[in-house]
Amino acid sequence: MRKVQLTMPESDQRFDEAMKTLRTNIQFSGADIRTIMMTSTEPNEGKSEITFHTALSFANTGKKVLLIDADIHKSVLTTRYHLDQEVDGLSQYLTGQKRAEEVIYSTNVENFDILFSGPYAPNPAELFESSLMRELLEEAAKHYDYVLVDTPPVGSLIEGAIIAQYCDGAILVIKSGAISYKRVQRVKRQVEKSGCRMLGAVLNMVNTSKGSYYNSYYYGDYDY
Repeated sequence: MRKVQLTMPESDQRFDEAMKTLRTNIQFSGADIRTIMMTSTEPNEGKSEITFHTALSFANTGKKVLLIDADIHKSVLTTRYHLDQEVDGLSQYLTGQKRAEEVIYSTNVENFDILFSGPYAPNPAELFESSLMRELLEEAAKHYDYVLVDTPPVGSLIEGAIIAQYCDGAILVIKSGAISYKRVQRVKRQVEKSGCRMLGAVLNMVNTSKGSYYNSYYYGDYDY
């Protein structure tokens, strides 16, 4: 397995505590909830950052975690965490160019492996419907305690709903004040139609700066 060096982003105590709470809530969802998709309604709601830090939080407790970047349209992981090397990824595996073991990377964080999105592909929905995606997740579940899948926003692209059918549970990241209740409920129903259990949501980027002791943003989670 090849290795990548990630530059860890700065975080604060309040953020770290919120991620620990999210991690704990996932664990209390049941021992059968191990392959989890993280999605949103629209782009730029912070789902990739939440997914990364959730995976990191699990790894820090000794759980073996695989983070799969399935947002082939708009991946941010390679730039956000300052990779200084070219990496192969999911799109190359799904098109038969690479084997699974060639696209999964270990990192400088113990217990934390990553499968990057790979080069942009013009037909991601068709790729995710292939048997290779199902086989990838089934095989990963045999080797990891948790598999977290960062999917495209379900509210704007169909790929997230396709991936949902292969996952044990889903978490919806919602940017505070940006998404209507009706749109969130529509996404929730779409995920559940796939047979995937909706575990809950993360309310992200709540501005608490006015009259607050804490930092400008709060990351929290709640159940439906």
